[in-house]
Amino acid sequence: MSQTNTRSGDIPVTAGEDLTASTDRLVKLASDDGATVAKLPEANSDLALFVVIDGAEAGKNASLRPLNAERNVRVPLKGTCNPGDVLVLADVATAADKGKVRTLPTAAGTYRGLLIAEEAGIDGQLVLARPATGIGNITVASP
Repeated sequence: MSQTNTRSGDIPVTAGEDLTASTDRLVKLASDDGATVAKLPEANSDLALFVVIDGAEAGKNASLRPLNAERNVRVPLKGTCNPGDVLVLADVATAADKGKVRTLPTAAGTYRGLLIAEEAGIDGQLVLARPATGIGNITVASP
């Protein structure tokens, strides 16, 4: 059997930066000299495919939940949404919004669809959403 040393559920990953205030936010896996670390997204196109369940100081283990279509999650929302809306990363240019989600913008650009809203949401809410398998990059053309 080749599927040895695999696991499901929440996983411990070393925080590559201070994640103590990042519970419920989306993070990505990165490399720190070959070691796996968790970091907040740095680009709107990052594969932020993990939810911080228990944050940690840099260098300590954080608990992450991999996004999985079989399980919905609650993540902090920037702006508003309706059920069925595609959710992408909030603009990472604003440090306070890193790891939050927003509805797919109408502004021209390329965005990565990560989640589908399962309920209406308002700014700051931990909105119920399900990972969106197969969406990937979405390009919004300028009018």
